[in-house]
Amino acid sequence: MNNSKPIFKTWVPEWLIKLSILFLLLASVLLFALSTADGSAAAGYYGMEPADVQFSLLMFYAAVASFSGVEKRFFERIVTKDYLLICILLEILIAYACYHTREIWLVFTFRFLQGLVNCGITSICLNLLFGRLKSEHSREVGYTIFYGMILCVSPVTALFAAPLVENFEYNTLYKAIIFCFLPSAALLFLILNRVRILKKRPLYQLDWASFFLFVLMLLLIAYVLVYGQQMDWLEEPTIVYSILGILLLFITSILRQRSMKRPTVYLDVFKYRNFSIGIVFLVILYLIRGAFGLTTTYFITVLGMDALHANELMIYNILGIIAGSFIAIRFLIKQQLLRILWIAGFALLGVFFLMMCFLFASNADAETFIVPLFLQGLGAGMVMSPIIMFIVSSVPLSMGQSAASVGVFVRFSTFCLSIALINFYQLYFRGVHTDIMGRSLSLLDTELPERLRMYQSALAGRGMLKDEAAKAATGLLSKAVQKQAFLQFCVNYYELVALLCLVTIVLIALQPVISRTIINVQNRRPAPAGF
Repeated sequence: MNNSKPIFKTWVPEWLIKLSILFLLLASVLLFALSTADGSAAAGYYGMEPADVQFSLLMFYAAVASFSGVEKRFFERIVTKDYLLICILLEILIAYACYHTREIWLVFTFRFLQGLVNCGITSICLNLLFGRLKSEHSREVGYTIFYGMILCVSPVTALFAAPLVENFEYNTLYKAIIFCFLPSAALLFLILNRVRILKKRPLYQLDWASFFLFVLMLLLIAYVLVYGQQMDWLEEPTIVYSILGILLLFITSILRQRSMKRPTVYLDVFKYRNFSIGIVFLVILYLIRGAFGLTTTYFITVLGMDALHANELMIYNILGIIAGSFIAIRFLIKQQLLRILWIAGFALLGVFFLMMCFLFASNADAETFIVPLFLQGLGAGMVMSPIIMFIVSSVPLSMGQSAASVGVFVRFSTFCLSIALINFYQLYFRGVHTDIMGRSLSLLDTELPERLRMYQSALAGRGMLKDEAAKAATGLLSKAVQKQAFLQFCVNYYELVALLCLVTIVLIALQPVISRTIINVQNRRPAPAGF
């Protein structure tokens, strides 16, 4: 680091420095979920399957997760201001390329490249931001703010995208994200001095082999867990070969790290009991977090809300996250009753899922869901950053990077697993409930002809011919059955998640070590792949 010159120009007030960093960090976070901000619109615009939309998100995630271990070396080699300029220019060029393409394979490619560059931008922001946090407990606040932003990424991105998708083509989102990056990046570039914030190191001996092994493994994991369901899992040779590839890459990576003198990931982190405990709860949290997306799907699919109004409801969830994060900060600063904090957070999450089981219905007022959405955000905000900081504090400072890398791998894998579980249970439960309802509907059922006549009359009243109305009525009945099957799936899945929350609370109660662990994040900062 160059100590002769400050990182920022002397005339710049501290509040402006932090504001410019946070706005650029927010833009980089928005980019993460941009391809899935409106899954139906994305699928329609690009001619994708829903699984392709999910995979495009995971391409971005895999790039960020895999590159975070290598990216630091580039950051150390290049002057910070120059590195920022390179990353921003690349991000804008790739976003512009996304704006002009409709080829699915190009979308996947550009999303992967976006992830690589986004890792650099996020790394710059986090290093600059945490470099400003010098006061006592300021890093706890920094961690909580960052992971609070991560929790808000989906609703905020959806709110950002909804009016644009409503009025323009889907690709306009990529043009809009350029204008999100430009002001904050230009401001940050203007106020930065041309100095290094990390000690200069040469770029030779980069561990590219570990990077390629890791990224291939993550992409195969994403491929198997996203496409496995629609390919009938082991019935499809591609899935079988992919699973074998994952196992081979995983074993090779482990052996490589053990044989290296300076491994990218020190596997000794697993010797620390608290680290393993934290990883278990992180897996559970991400499984629970993944289930929350069904609520938005319910608003749009069953209640018929448009994307904008459905996501406006998520503002209450964001408010809950803010409140939960504030509560978490207070507990973390006092270093007391952390186990109570975790139990309370997971209890609130469990209450949300139980409430939704009773609130899921074909017709409901939007106001009904305000309290549950707030409680979900409150619970998530109370446990997200404390779990991350618990994991980070469980290992020595020298192993902090390794702990972060393992955490990134776990979060990515669990995120993919959550998608796979929802896809699997949705097909399973919807199939079961559709069969049950199909068997209960027969021509001997006195309500069935009446329901069909009601549909026919409604359609005929709108000017449809009698024969066409009869055919359309059958379609409407089928749609109603599918809607009810989806509702039953949501209830069944949320019951399972509520049970998982209960089991988690019991596990936390049996781990007094949580409250005895000192949360110490001094000289540490979150990994760029914080998603």
